Amino acid sequence: MLSWVVTFLVVALIAGILGFGGIAGVSIEIAKTIFFIAVILFLVSAVVGLARGRTQV
Repeated sequence: MLSWVVTFLVVALIAGILGFGGIAGVSIEIAKTIFFIAVILFLVSAVVGLARGRTQV
């Protein structure tokens, strides 16, 4: 999932350098959205992993 973030960031940088402001802005917003979704999924996965890892003896 983070590879998509890097891809959209590269597209945004290239579009920004070439002067395509609209495409660069949209690419940055998509990259930010995917990044935050990845962070949230990581945190949920970490919490679930910690909850399952605890066993009562």
